[in-house]
Amino acid sequence: MRRAFAAVAVGVTAFSLAAAVPADARPAVPAVGAWAAAPVAGQTLFGCPGGDGGLQDQTVRNVVYPSVDGSKVRVRLSNQFGTSPLVVPASSIGVVLSGAQLVPGSSHPLTFGGSNAVTIVPGSSVVSDWLEMPVRARQELAVSVYVPRFSGPATEHPSAQQDNFVSKTGDWSAAEDSSGYPATIPCWLFASGVDVAAPSTVVGSVVGFGDSITDGANSAMNANDRWPDELGRRLHERKGKTLSVVNEGIGGNQVLQDSGLSGVSALARFDRDVLGQPGVRAVILLEGVNDIGASDLGTRPHLSPADLIAGYRQLIARAHAAGVRIYGATLLPFKGALYWSEDGEHTRAAVNDWILHSGEFDGTADFAASVANPADPQVYDPQYDSGDHLHPNDAGYRAMAQAVDLSMLVR
Repeated sequence: MRRAFAAVAVGVTAFSLAAAVPADARPAVPAVGAWAAAPVAGQTLFGCPGGDGGLQDQTVRNVVYPSVDGSKVRVRLSNQFGTSPLVVPASSIGVVLSGAQLVPGSSHPLTFGGSNAVTIVPGSSVVSDWLEMPVRARQELAVSVYVPRFSGPATEHPSAQQDNFVSKTGDWSAAEDSSGYPATIPCWLFASGVDVAAPSTVVGSVVGFGDSITDGANSAMNANDRWPDELGRRLHERKGKTLSVVNEGIGGNQVLQDSGLSGVSALARFDRDVLGQPGVRAVILLEGVNDIGASDLGTRPHLSPADLIAGYRQLIARAHAAGVRIYGATLLPFKGALYWSEDGEHTRAAVNDWILHSGEFDGTADFAASVANPADPQVYDPQYDSGDHLHPNDAGYRAMAQAVDLSMLVR
C-alpha cells in the first residue's frame, strides 16, 4: 500500500494520438485508482435505462474524469447487482473530444485475458488487461460497453453530473464519431473504475466516501466540480509526493441503514468501495446527514449522536485494520432543508464536536466551517448554497476541497 511507483511522463500530443497496445497482465508498477463510481442496482428512472431490459443491442459510452496521469490503463466493469450473466462482446477506451465524439486515433479495444469478449457473472466484476495507453489527469476518457442484451438490473451509478451516451442499435464501441450515439443519459452504466500505472510521485490514492454531497449533487453538469474533483486538481498540482483521488459518494446514502436507490449502508459497502480500491492509502469520510434526516422524517428509528459515532468507530477500526488512514469531515449545515429539525441540529453539532475533538480519526477536515455563514453556522453562507440549503454550489464544493490539509493526506 505504501510502495513507490515507477516514473512515467507523457505530453498532450502523445496522450491524444499514441497507439495503445496490450500490456503484460502484471505491469512493472502497481495500480492506483484514477476514477471510480460507487455502484448501485439500476432502475429505468430519471432518464437512466438501468432497469430490466433497459438496453437492447446497444452500446453505452461513459465519460469519466481521471485525477492522475498514467502510462498504462485498465478498466473495471461490474455486474454487481445483475441477476444474470452480463455478456460484453466488445468494449473500448478513448479520449473525449466533445460529447460522445473521441479524439481521432485515440479509441482502443479493451481485452480480458487476451479476448475482446467477457462474461461477467452476477454479483461480480472484471478487470481488463493493462493497455499501454498514456492517460492525462483532467482529460476526459470514454469507456464504451456494448451489451447485446441483459436481464435484471444493470449495475449503475445513477447521478453522474455528467452527460453519458447510448447508441443506436449495434456495437458502436469502436466508433470515434458521435453519430451513433443519439441519446444522452445522466448515469454511468457498468463502468465502476479506471486504474492507471502512475508516476513515482503518486504514492497511492485517497477515497472520498459519502453521500450526495461527495457525489456532487447540484454542481454544474459536465464541469467536474465535485469536491473530490477539486481535491484531485490540488493534489495533481502539488510538488513532490501526492495521491490520486477517487469518488465513492452515493446520493441519499446513509451510514447505518440501507436506503433503496441510494445503495447499501456505508458500513455494508466500505470494504468494496474503499478498501477494495487499488492503491488506497487514505479515506475522507463525509456522511451522516441523511441518517439524521431519516430520523427526523421518521423513516428510521430515532438517531442519537452515540448511534452515528458508533458507526464511525466501526469504519475507523476497519480502515486501521487494513492499514488505511481515515479522516473525518464535519457534517455541513442544513437548516432550511426539507428534513431539518432542532433535534437533528443538536445531533449534527454533537457529532461534529466529536469528529473534531475525539482524536479517533487520523485527522479532520472542517467542511462545515468552510461553507457556513459566519453569522449563523447552522446555515450556509449564501455564496456557497446551491439553493436547497443542503448541498453546496460549485463555489461551495471548491471551498470544501480547499479546507483539506494536503500535508495531512500525503505523509
